[in-house]
Amino acid sequence: MSIRNLILVLCCLFFSCAKKKGEPASPVLSSNPNSFFMGEVKPVASKSCFAGAYYRKLVSSVDVWGGIGGRVVLPTITFDPSRVNPAKPAQFLDNPSVYMGGNMGGQETDIGLTWEVIRDESGAVTADRRAFRPFLRRTAHAGSGQAALYENAPAEARYYWYQGEEVTMSVKIVANGILRLTVEGAGKKFEKNFEAGGYTLVGKGEFKRVNAIDQVANEGKPVQATKTKVVAAEWKNSYLYRIVNGNLVETPFHDGRYTDMRCPSANNFSIYSTQDDRSKGGEKIEIYGAGS
Repeated sequence: MSIRNLILVLCCLFFSCAKKKGEPASPVLSSNPNSFFMGEVKPVASKSCFAGAYYRKLVSSVDVWGGIGGRVVLPTITFDPSRVNPAKPAQFLDNPSVYMGGNMGGQETDIGLTWEVIRDESGAVTADRRAFRPFLRRTAHAGSGQAALYENAPAEARYYWYQGEEVTMSVKIVANGILRLTVEGAGKKFEKNFEAGGYTLVGKGEFKRVNAIDQVANEGKPVQATKTKVVAAEWKNSYLYRIVNGNLVETPFHDGRYTDMRCPSANNFSIYSTQDDRSKGGEKIEIYGAGS
C-alpha cells in the first residue's frame, strides 16, 4: 500500500471514529503542511493599505477563524535623530510595534507589543521609551454598545520585553465577546482577557499579524519621511486558530492562507524566507523608512 493510500485510510478511520462519538468532522484535505480545511475560504489576492504607518501585515481570509498566534524575535531599532517629538523631546515621532488582532462583526482590534515608557527602578516614569509593553486596542462596536478603547499593561518590570528577546504571542476568542492576549518569553508572562463584542465563536472574521513603524498623530495621513529602521525581527512560526465544532484548532498560517501587505511600498521592506519558513508562517523582516 502506498504512503498516500495509507494516510487516506488512517484519516477515514479517525473521522469515522469521531462520528461514532457524535463529533462531526471538519478535516484538512491531507497531511501536507500547506493543506486547507474542507470548505476553507481562501484569502484575497490584495488589500488596500491604510495610510499613516510603515507596516508589514499578513491577513487571513474572512472565515471561521478564532484567533492567531506565533513566536517572534523582537526587532532592533535605530531611530532617525531628526524625528524628535516636539511635545515630548525625549521621544521620537516614530514608534515600532509588533502585534496581532483582527476584524470581526465590524470591530477592529490591534493587540500586542509597542515601544513604550516604563517605570525605572525608583518608580519614576521614564521620559523616553525603553521597552516593548503589551497594549490592547479596539474600535467601537454598535452591536454591543462598546466604545473605542486603548490600554497598556501595567508599567511593571515583569511586563517589559526588550530588543532581541523571543516571545510567544497569541490573541484568541475564549468566549463570545472575549479575546485573550497572551505574551510569554524571556522568563516573563502577561495574560489578559479583553472585551470585544464583535468577536464570537459562531461568527466569521479575519486575523492578522503586523510589524510596524507607527508614527505619532499620523493615522490616516501619508507616511512621514524618516530614516528610522527596524531590523532583525524574525517570526519563527505563526498559526491561526480555526473554530471547529465550537473548539479552537491550531493550524499553520502558511503562505496559502494570507494576503501579503507591505505598506506603503514594498521598497520599505526586506523580507527573507524559505519555502519551509513560509509553510509554518515564518519570515525575517526589516523595515526601512528611507527605503531598503
